[in-house]
Amino acid sequence: MNKFNYNLDFKKTDFRQNPELYRIGIGEQGVLLVEPYKSELLPLWRFKTVALAQESSQAIYTQFENYLKEKDFVGADMARKYLQMGFTRARRYANHASGQKYAQVKPRENTPEYPYSSGSKYKTNPILPQDTDALTNEKAQAAQVFKEAWFKAKDNTDYKALKKWFREKYY
Repeated sequence: MNKFNYNLDFKKTDFRQNPELYRIGIGEQGVLLVEPYKSELLPLWRFKTVALAQESSQAIYTQFENYLKEKDFVGADMARKYLQMGFTRARRYANHASGQKYAQVKPRENTPEYPYSSGSKYKTNPILPQDTDALTNEKAQAAQVFKEAWFKAKDNTDYKALKKWFREKYY
């Protein structure tokens, strides 16, 4: 029901004009594909420091609220996904300063390139040890900032109502 459709021509599809083509998917699916929202939200998305994460998450949440006011579920859902991605990416760098989760010993064979893959081509390799300060470093703090904004968005009653309406209308 929610399966994200990777078979669309994302370079030519305007999801504001064609919301019926949008599928929520799982987690952050489509976050770097769905236009015009990618172009509106990606420039706001930063997590390098706590201060940048606070500024970024607030800007994205404000955009989330604007999409809700416009009854634009696709935009609101994409903003929610950017908040979620702020959390997951900041956590990745909190856990592994290099950003590499897996030992790069041997890549999986026949791994399609993003966005059609299901994660790293090194996914079957051993997971690298977590950094010793993974729960307290600046990226961990930045992740917490995004997590709070993400949960505030996903639990927003107007968002939930709009999501229900969207599913009833287009699914």
